[in-house]
Amino acid sequence: MENHALVILGSGYTGRFLAPRAARHYPYVFVTSRSPEEHLHDVPARQRIEFDLERPTTWAHIPPAADLLWCFPATPLDLVHQFAEAIKAPSRRIVLLGSTSAYDVGDSHNYPPAWLDESAPIDRSKSRVQGEEFLRTQCHAIVLRVAGIYGPGRNPLDWIKNGRVGPSRKYVNLIHVDDLVATCLAALERGKPGETYNVSDGHPHTWEVICSTAHERWSVPLRRGSQADAPGKRINTHKLTTELGVRVQHFDLFTALEALEQ
Repeated sequence: MENHALVILGSGYTGRFLAPRAARHYPYVFVTSRSPEEHLHDVPARQRIEFDLERPTTWAHIPPAADLLWCFPATPLDLVHQFAEAIKAPSRRIVLLGSTSAYDVGDSHNYPPAWLDESAPIDRSKSRVQGEEFLRTQCHAIVLRVAGIYGPGRNPLDWIKNGRVGPSRKYVNLIHVDDLVATCLAALERGKPGETYNVSDGHPHTWEVICSTAHERWSVPLRRGSQADAPGKRINTHKLTTELGVRVQHFDLFTALEALEQ
């Protein structure tokens, strides 16, 4: 990695934590935004790049031969194809942040749900999944199927407080942003081109357990439970730890939430 530049395509939540860490491994780290002057105040001006997938005139701003960390949904597919060709994507090292929502569990109501590894069926009718698979199979991108991201400024306890989620038997998989950043850097350094890796802390919980623990430990009000009968998913991370060599630091959700509350 030391001989390349890194471009973080998309300046969202993960990118803000990744850029400083990536600077320890790359001599040049650039961050993109549709409106860099408006959205990248915390990024030095020399590291800002204006980029918008829907504006082909901005594609030339991506430095040649730079590694790419793709942080937004790879859609629409036709523009993904055109952009990949324009930047000679197969010749680059690309890590793409996908989602565990790619997995297709159909109408299964088995409970608890089966563990899903990277060989599980995916929903190819979803446009972002089509884009991910094109980049993986045709451009050798490394796809990270990422669980729900939390961390500073994105606290699951707030999701409960504001009613976004409530107690239910549905399983949820989460990953702390620090562990996601470490995974991104590991994938850039030693991930196998064209491979997929699940990214989660490896310890799914039901929202029922999370909500009850939040009430007991932090006095978060217990809200009415959800009537949804979807079992959710349980994401297997064996490949992440054994093949990519990632050691998840925030494997205990409630210890991590305690740190966020402090």
